Amino acid sequence: MMRVCLDTNVLVAAFAARGLCADLLRLVMAEHELILLEVVEDELYRVLAGKLKLSEEALSLVQSVLGRYEKAPRTDTPSPVSLRDPDDEKVLVDAVAAGAQILVSGDQDLLVAAHESPIPIVSPRAFLTLITGGTR
Repeated sequence: MMRVCLDTNVLVAAFAARGLCADLLRLVMAEHELILLEVVEDELYRVLAGKLKLSEEALSLVQSVLGRYEKAPRTDTPSPVSLRDPDDEKVLVDAVAAGAQILVSGDQDLLVAAHESPIPIVSPRAFLTLITGGTR
């Protein structure tokens, strides 16, 4: 069992459509420890309500699903890795501070900096391959 942080783009994809990220979220919830970063949660609801125009009922359902998992607060720790987007730095810092063992993201800025990160940063497909041994 791993302590897993999912970035906003993974969660948006998981709740907005069927497919890889939805499968990944279900697997993490069933077999691993999902850590929901406060910074990610805030952005998730902004995107789902704003860009994707999810109804209040749908947003409430998302909240009820995610409400069962550990919430990791924002930290003021400086980022161990310099990234182009300060918001990405916050995600990485908060994931490390929360004791995550891995960060799953589709964000290229984070993925490119993975070799400098104190925790592994992997794409959704790479994570699914890692935890299923390539059987999915």
